[in-house]
Amino acid sequence: MVHQAAMFDAVGKAGDLAVQLVYFRGLDECRASKWVINARALRDLMLAISCLAGHTQITKVLKHASAETAETPVAALVYIGDAIEENLGQLCEKAGELGVRGIRCFFFQDGLDITAERGFREMARLTGGAYLRLGPDSGKELAELLSAVALYAKGGLKALSESPSNKARLLLEQMNR
Repeated sequence: MVHQAAMFDAVGKAGDLAVQLVYFRGLDECRASKWVINARALRDLMLAISCLAGHTQITKVLKHASAETAETPVAALVYIGDAIEENLGQLCEKAGELGVRGIRCFFFQDGLDITAERGFREMARLTGGAYLRLGPDSGKELAELLSAVALYAKGGLKALSESPSNKARLLLEQMNR
């Protein structure tokens, strides 16, 4: 969890970006933090979470993001995971709703599950977002990807296109399709 928390420090470089951590664990627990601007506060939230075995609850995360747009503008959703254990049709329906609302979703996959990859790719496509599989140095890679998403959330496609970052270019290639 310490390596995962380190990646959120990268978000702090974007400045005044409000971020909310949504996580699920166990059989039926899905929680959302308050919105935070301080990268340290986000890191502390992440470090306070412990893992519990259970099934994925991606539908709840997507529904939560949709509901949040009624309260505050949401520029992007980042999902980091390794599996999909839910009905892909229902997930794609919820992702499509986010896409219609202008919320781009970025799916970063840890692992090689081909079913998850297909699902994550399709949800990213439906929202105008992006999908990337993480490599062996996922902590560093995630930091770079989150920095790129934060750049997009703050400045849109223009800011992302002006970035010299390779990860920003990888995201942009998919977002412009």
